[in-house]
Amino acid sequence: MSNDRATRSYGNTINQGGSPRETEGRALLESARRMAEAQKKPEDKRALKEIARLNWRLWTIFQAEVTQPDCPLPPDLRKNMLDLCNFVDKQTVKILAKPEAAAFDVLININRQIAAGLLAEAKAQVDQAPPEGPSRTPPDGGVSV
Repeated sequence: MSNDRATRSYGNTINQGGSPRETEGRALLESARRMAEAQKKPEDKRALKEIARLNWRLWTIFQAEVTQPDCPLPPDLRKNMLDLCNFVDKQTVKILAKPEAAAFDVLININRQIAAGLLAEAKAQVDQAPPEGPSRTPPDGGVSV
């Protein structure tokens, strides 16, 4: 898959709407899916390297976000996320140096686990949001705004 096509596909994932957490979760799942797909053709070293780079770019975005001074995450979560980003960096460098399909297992698992948490958080936020729609008349007959 060319980088242009990969970038467009990632952009399509981003443009589906939803909360930022939901978007991040979907992007991680898409990257995991692509890594799993690339594993099916272990002889295609170029494809293995390409998806490794794409996943790395995604994790670089996360890393940049958690290092921002205005990052809303608690300090302990930020540190854990940075540690995970560093692990992904090191694993990706290993893959780029020696592209082997089995080396993706850990990255696929990480992406799926983090995505599950992000998507569950996004769903919980939606479930807790007040319903949208026309305002209702309060029980006391007063005016609702």
